[in-house]
Amino acid sequence: MGAAQALRLGRGLYRKRDRFRNLLGGTVPERLYLDHAATTPMLRVARDAVASAMENWANPSSPHAEGRAARAALEEARARIKAALGWTHELIFTSGASEAISIALARTTGDATLVSAVEHDAVHRVAPEAYALPVSADGLVARDALYGRLSALGARRPLVAIQHANNETGVLQPLDTLGQAVRDKHGIFFADCAQTAGKLPLPDADLIAVSAHKLGGPPGIGALLVRDLGTITPSGGQEKGYRPGTENLPGAIGFAAAVEAGRGWMSRAADLRQHLDAAIEAAGGQVVAKGAERIPTIASYQMPGKAASVQLIQFDMAGIAVSAGSACSSGTLKTSRVLGAMGRDVQEAAEVIRVSFGPETSRADIYRFIETWQRIRG
Repeated sequence: MGAAQALRLGRGLYRKRDRFRNLLGGTVPERLYLDHAATTPMLRVARDAVASAMENWANPSSPHAEGRAARAALEEARARIKAALGWTHELIFTSGASEAISIALARTTGDATLVSAVEHDAVHRVAPEAYALPVSADGLVARDALYGRLSALGARRPLVAIQHANNETGVLQPLDTLGQAVRDKHGIFFADCAQTAGKLPLPDADLIAVSAHKLGGPPGIGALLVRDLGTITPSGGQEKGYRPGTENLPGAIGFAAAVEAGRGWMSRAADLRQHLDAAIEAAGGQVVAKGAERIPTIASYQMPGKAASVQLIQFDMAGIAVSAGSACSSGTLKTSRVLGAMGRDVQEAAEVIRVSFGPETSRADIYRFIETWQRIRG
């Protein structure tokens, strides 16, 4: 099925919503949210923390008593986040992971930039001319390929950007091994940890991007973790001169509350994802990057013969929120760059959807998704 045909069919399904609901068994049940890789609903502790901070907020840069109290609260939040993440170096508050990525890639003192082919779009937007690192069919960067590219470039201090977990497939890169290759070449190692911070231990990197809303914190707040401030150029303003703009104190306090909530639910997520993988394969689907280590909270599945655009509509009508490895945008079907880099053709990539878990995802939720998948698969 071509992209245009899939879109026409999808629009037709929306126009026939009532009829399709009957095919799914009548009234659509309550909503089931399985798109936590896009954003995770705020945890109650984070909502309460933000609400409390909004009651007594002042500009942390002001010299009066209220400003000094706000500054103390901001620094306390900074210390709490660092402690929860196990980070002992610098933390620059940002508006989110995208801004952290921009600072890391645009203002680092390296003389050449390399990025993996499966990085988030935010990385490729900031560094469109960067040298691309190829990946395997499972989406992994090979140490030998990285080392070879670094040797061929001959840069004195290269900047290498490799994500911890892919936001579409969940594939975990072997950052300990890759980071050592970067250090062997006297480079600067940047890791996008938007999907893993607060869920998995941080990698050993020089620069790390993290996001609050991916782990149950408020939107509009994130951080760039910096081992040595000398690796990035200052810009003036707040955050020790490395990020201008009034600090988001309520957001920082909510961020701290969310990251302190812990990751005790990750073992349960691993069990759920394993169960879901097996059920999808039994139902005739394919697990993307099955052979790679993946974060337990993210999985991508191909439903052969069924366009992702159609799947998304049918899941949505069944009350289930998921996303796609190939996304519909402004009336056109955009093939996933990540899946293309992994060697999947346009047809295969256009049949992939992403399922992602949060702290409240249950076994009953997984059963419901599987039953709906089977009905859609036919």
